[in-house]
Amino acid sequence: MKREELLRERLKRYSASETAAFHMPGHKRHMEYGLLRDFPNPFSIDITEIDGFDNLHHPEGILKDSMEWVAGVYGADHTYYLVNGSSCGILSAIGAVMRPGESILVSRNCHKSVYHGLILNSLKPEYVYPQIIEELGIQGGIRPEDVEKKLSEHPEIRGVLIVSPTYDGVVSDIRGIADVVHAHDIPLIVDEAHGAHFSFGDGYFPESALQCGADLVIQSLHKTLPSLTQTAVLHLKGQRVRRDRLEQCLQMYQSSSPSYVFMAVMEQCIFEMHQHGAEHMAAFAVRIQKVRERLKNLRNLKLLDRSQIGAHGVFDVDESKLVISCQGKMIGENLNECLRRDYAIEMEMCGADYAVAILTFLDSEEHLERLVAALLVIDRNIGTAGNHFEDNSIKAYRRNYDRVSTKVQQEPGICVEEKKIQDVQAPEICMTPAAAFHAPLECIRLEESAGRISGEFIYLYPPGIPIITPGERMTEKLISQVLYDRDIGLPVQGMKDQEIKYLQVVKEDRATDRTPEKKER
Repeated sequence: MKREELLRERLKRYSASETAAFHMPGHKRHMEYGLLRDFPNPFSIDITEIDGFDNLHHPEGILKDSMEWVAGVYGADHTYYLVNGSSCGILSAIGAVMRPGESILVSRNCHKSVYHGLILNSLKPEYVYPQIIEELGIQGGIRPEDVEKKLSEHPEIRGVLIVSPTYDGVVSDIRGIADVVHAHDIPLIVDEAHGAHFSFGDGYFPESALQCGADLVIQSLHKTLPSLTQTAVLHLKGQRVRRDRLEQCLQMYQSSSPSYVFMAVMEQCIFEMHQHGAEHMAAFAVRIQKVRERLKNLRNLKLLDRSQIGAHGVFDVDESKLVISCQGKMIGENLNECLRRDYAIEMEMCGADYAVAILTFLDSEEHLERLVAALLVIDRNIGTAGNHFEDNSIKAYRRNYDRVSTKVQQEPGICVEEKKIQDVQAPEICMTPAAAFHAPLECIRLEESAGRISGEFIYLYPPGIPIITPGERMTEKLISQVLYDRDIGLPVQGMKDQEIKYLQVVKEDRATDRTPEKKER
């Protein structure tokens, strides 16, 4: 079969373009920076576990020394290199803490890998929901009192997993949550994938969960630091999690052929930050504030900023995430496309009402200036005659809603044409995710699935937060949400049908929970 274009060629073309990359990875394709200038050709150091180079799954030499040094840098008891990204760290953490059939408390805004862990370990989830920042159309933080309420109502819970910061840079009160969780004598896992730079912030950025009492913390180096995609670390602190079980789980979920290129890049990234991180972060913080100062008087767009602290469960804000809310003036995808088409700016992601730019200390001044100038122009032109920001997508999704709007229009708390994810109530859990995943399924039209139990995930990726999980009952509101997201061009994924027309549901005669019997710990 003839290929029109090789992936390599497309990557080379993108690399040579003038596109301003406000997306991960954090190195922003500037590997010539600092110590990374001396990094060797990756092919020249791509080896296997030969003599003198240790084994990640049985470290006794240079890798053991390297990871012990990294643990010291971060203040962890033990740190592990992850060559399969934060996802394998999350799966390993869940496997180390939980036993099949047990209950785990999970923040509903967790990444899809957490939900995969629920299935793989046959766990029963209880959910704590984030607060909502309605004026921006994004999710806020998790409050300690909400965690306490759930743990008191469900004393059978054996572990807690929270995401902080969120994809949007919202930080929860991890110290307060850790105090609550530890008072119940159970461990706290924090998905800090988007906060790998916190430990080097020296007061300029929020405190890391590792310093706030979390037992297991997973960080993606590649998201905000100068490291390659797929590189991450897992930190263990304290005695609440068995180290031997954690290491066994890492062997299960990590590749048995770990990349020495990845491990060398991780070590060099952390060495660079250990040596010069305070300097980098101080200069970076100044640049962030200059950007935000120039954008503080936006009239139609609005930024997430520190003014939200103290409300909506927001304990702190990572200001290196530039969350640009359209406030109903345009669709997030329209903003995303306008920046790409007219200004050669590639954002990290967009939601229904907003777009997100990831800033790192490796962004160039020219690219930051381009982003600021573009947002100022777009903000000024929104709503003016002849602007091209609102295309036919708004009309398209309104037309498509005619098929379901009459079913939900009279329900309280929902307006179809102004729908946001927070309007959707918590789905009813009818089966554990594992039971639904393994149950016999049948395929029906999505629009006709109200009342049925979903057999698959539906989520937006990025960020990978489920709208529905296997085992939850579909409703007209959920259907409306999915159609809305699909019709405005958001990346709806998880369903077998990539056209988002058909949903796999549990066969009605098998729609009973099959939670494995709990065993004594």
